[in-house]
Amino acid sequence: MSVHSTNIKGEINLIQSIKKAAVLGSGVMGSGIAAHLANIGIPSLLLDIVPREVTEDEKSKGLTIESKQVRNRYSSLALQKLLKQKPAPLTSKSNLALIEAGNLEDDMHKLAEVDWIIEVVVENLTVKKQVFEKVDQYRKPGSIVSSNTSGISVEAMIEGRSEDFQKHFLGTHFFNPPRYLKLLEVIPTKHTNPEVLSFIKEFGEDVLGKGVVEAKDTPNFIANRIGTYGLLVTVQEMLKGGYSVGEVDSVTGPLIGRPKSATFRTLDVVGLDTFAHVAKNVYELVEGDEKEVFNVPAFMTKMLENGWLGSKSGQGFFLKQGKDILELDPNTLEYGPRQKLKTASVELSKQEKDLANKMKALVYADDRAGQLLWNILSPVLAYSAHLLGTIADDIVAIDRAMKWGFGWEMGPFETWDAIGLRKSVSKMNHVPTWINEMLENGHETFYKEEAGKLYFYQNGEYKEVVENSKVINLKRLKKEKGVINKNSGASLIDLGDGVALLEFTSPNNAIGLDIIQMINFAVDEVEKNYKGLVIGNQGKNFCIGANLAMILMEAQDDNFYELDMVIHQFQQAMMKIKYSRKPVVTAAFGMTLGGGSEVSLPSTRIQASSETYMGLVEVGVGLIPGGGGNKELYIKHLESMPNGVDFDLQKVANKVFETIAMAKVSTSAAEAFENNFLGSKDGISVNGDHLLYDAKQAVLSLHENGYTPPVRKKVPVVGETGYATLLLGAETMFLSGYISEHDLKIAKKLAFVIAGGKVPYGTEVDEQYLLNLEKEAFLSLLAEPKTQARMQYMLVKGKPLRN
Repeated sequence: MSVHSTNIKGEINLIQSIKKAAVLGSGVMGSGIAAHLANIGIPSLLLDIVPREVTEDEKSKGLTIESKQVRNRYSSLALQKLLKQKPAPLTSKSNLALIEAGNLEDDMHKLAEVDWIIEVVVENLTVKKQVFEKVDQYRKPGSIVSSNTSGISVEAMIEGRSEDFQKHFLGTHFFNPPRYLKLLEVIPTKHTNPEVLSFIKEFGEDVLGKGVVEAKDTPNFIANRIGTYGLLVTVQEMLKGGYSVGEVDSVTGPLIGRPKSATFRTLDVVGLDTFAHVAKNVYELVEGDEKEVFNVPAFMTKMLENGWLGSKSGQGFFLKQGKDILELDPNTLEYGPRQKLKTASVELSKQEKDLANKMKALVYADDRAGQLLWNILSPVLAYSAHLLGTIADDIVAIDRAMKWGFGWEMGPFETWDAIGLRKSVSKMNHVPTWINEMLENGHETFYKEEAGKLYFYQNGEYKEVVENSKVINLKRLKKEKGVINKNSGASLIDLGDGVALLEFTSPNNAIGLDIIQMINFAVDEVEKNYKGLVIGNQGKNFCIGANLAMILMEAQDDNFYELDMVIHQFQQAMMKIKYSRKPVVTAAFGMTLGGGSEVSLPSTRIQASSETYMGLVEVGVGLIPGGGGNKELYIKHLESMPNGVDFDLQKVANKVFETIAMAKVSTSAAEAFENNFLGSKDGISVNGDHLLYDAKQAVLSLHENGYTPPVRKKVPVVGETGYATLLLGAETMFLSGYISEHDLKIAKKLAFVIAGGKVPYGTEVDEQYLLNLEKEAFLSLLAEPKTQARMQYMLVKGKPLRN
């Protein structure tokens, strides 16, 4: 990926690609951006100011203010913190090696080596301008410079800078934490070269994996402008209506398609000081009624004075005392029991599966929940409409910014469509003229779908929503093309270009007989009529495992003959995936646990999202993997060994046993490589929206290169002596009191399967033999009362029972 830099005469004098970056400022945000760059393989310099004095610890080591260790203190400490922060900013701890610590005095000359310089210093215009003056002296022509400001005018930052600097400068506002939050707001100035803007937008999506939105140079840009307004309107409505902090949070979270942290828990996580700073940004730059909304209420000012900033200070709107979480009373600033808002509309909305129907049931209800939600939602909708053209050019940018930056399921205009535009406007006092004109002209929605394409309203007409060509929307694809076949748990879809997609559609994408049946159908159909198969979906997670409730119910009814048949069918379906005559690529993402990993491991390739959490976690419910997972993870480890090099088979067995026995789950796709859930042939998609596209391309590549299925081979095992070795560690843990008697029983069963049973060390066995061992162990554990108790506990409580 490259961008051309033009000189004063308009001639192209440099081709630019991002091979190395520099991040100026090593605070939480700056170090987080450097970590995200490292996660995608881009090395960076992390520079911060030089300390003014030496610490006592540094003095004791004989260091002075001239010592490099002292001068790089802030950036070096920031790198150490990256290894300890939660959630982890790095997808793999080894990525830290890609970040070089330095300082803003000694290392500015190194800016000539980098292609992108990202400023993340204190939010002060004077300081930023001073930094950019120095950057202008050292940067190479054509290098891109950007500011991660959350609200200061990017236009004002570049006054007095060179022409080449101005042409290559723009705002790039990452959201915190950069690894996890999808939104990247890109803010050009009037001087920004259009090619630079275009490049950064494409680079942001395709390489950084972000959802990129172009914003205008206005206070707080898009997401923080609307998000802060919405939060403050909610606070003011709470005070006016006499609601409690807990009551507000109980109805402003998942109930209306917002994150679990809702309103006040979000403020505690963000930090009240950070939020107040963002609010002040707007307050100082707007007038009238809008200005008053951004005036932080007196009780929050008092909280700031008390240092009650939220999670980082130990208390904020909530305070944890022992196992109890207390809520703050804004009138007395004392803490009391957390309350929930319980009304008829809340109970009614919980019965609705569709978010649009939930919203309608709530916002038009004549009870305390309905009144609260109407009074906080309607101003935000009107405010978003008033700002159209000021903060962004179209409604799509605003909706995407709120979804990607604040985790809303629906943006403001999508929400408006959901509750009914005409009905809601009839209840509102002030909406912009263009909304009334839109309704007068018979346009009832902001969005509409036609022939599988999505259109949005703008200036009296509907325009097609422009998507990156790598984004595949399965809902619209199914509306446009229908499905090849479907049942209660899965659908087979034509992805185009001769590739089919098997989509899981069961609750939580849990695997039951319906999915197993559709896997068999899909492989048969693809072998006859398609180039290959992708297994993927666009649910919350790829697959959380097998249908635990169904398995427990059958076990409690002593239907072990039927369970034997189900496990056999599951195992054979996995073998069908493995030995399909056409390539099968699994597009794993999010939680890919238990059966989800068992579907992935035998695939020809796994194309994983960067945020993929893979693990065989069955021991948590008193079982071991039953669908071939033990065998496939063991084989994956064997395949990772270099050809022609002797290796210790026992060490491989030990590693696989430990991974499954401890229910290890990768915290990223990068870690899944380290745990051998992913191998050298597998791939990672940094942008989750491109995952299905990338998986499809992998299928086509395999097909074009003349794919042939793997040859069935025998598997070397450690046998009886290896079994004894595997058990040694587990028995030691049992005798030391670290694991229970039932844990030991599970470990013995698992060890027997991994070792390959009662055969001599090094014996080569076939896969079906290992599958038979696995099934026998799985069913024997399933018959255990303590295992059934663990399964029951997990289904009811959502966490493992240690019995």
